[in-house]
Amino acid sequence: MISIREQDYGLDVALFNEFTLADFKLFEQALTKRAAEIGKPDILLDLSELRDFTLDMALEELKFVRAHEGHFGRIAIVVSDVWIRLATRISDLMTHTTQEHFGTIEEAQAWLAKPEIA
Repeated sequence: MISIREQDYGLDVALFNEFTLADFKLFEQALTKRAAEIGKPDILLDLSELRDFTLDMALEELKFVRAHEGHFGRIAIVVSDVWIRLATRISDLMTHTTQEHFGTIEEAQAWLAKPEIA
């Protein structure tokens, strides 16, 4: 399940239980829309309640990231599960975005509130 909220900096996205291809399609649409509105949106990605993801979603994410490289700003990832953290670290290696991992949403929001240093 997915929850998406627009913010001044971009999007807050929270994932619960299993991240499916249908969820990813909603995320992709919201991110593409937000990028058209504000340029390079930053993203707060809350994975603290994520328990699993489907393989078809992971493959679609890889295609999307490669097709839209450089179209998005910073990504603040909130994650507690060691396996989900490992998966996001591996994903970090395939992108050229600035990504940071945080233990709480408040820490992630504080990081996104600061201007990006070029």
